[in-house]
Amino acid sequence: MVWLTARVQESLKDAARRPDRGDVSITTVIIWVAAVTGALVVAGTIAVVIGKYNGLLNNL
Repeated sequence: MVWLTARVQESLKDAARRPDRGDVSITTVIIWVAAVTGALVVAGTIAVVIGKYNGLLNNL
């Protein structure tokens, strides 16, 4: 935890020195979070459907 705190402080100091570093924009982060969340929702839905109909699928 101490390492993480030191790393975050170091990054903030570096960002203050060079504000135009070209970091990833907040929009990109939001898009990635939405994509990963969507993928997890789809995978979870598929798992639930397979679990629900597993007995029926075995009889085919």
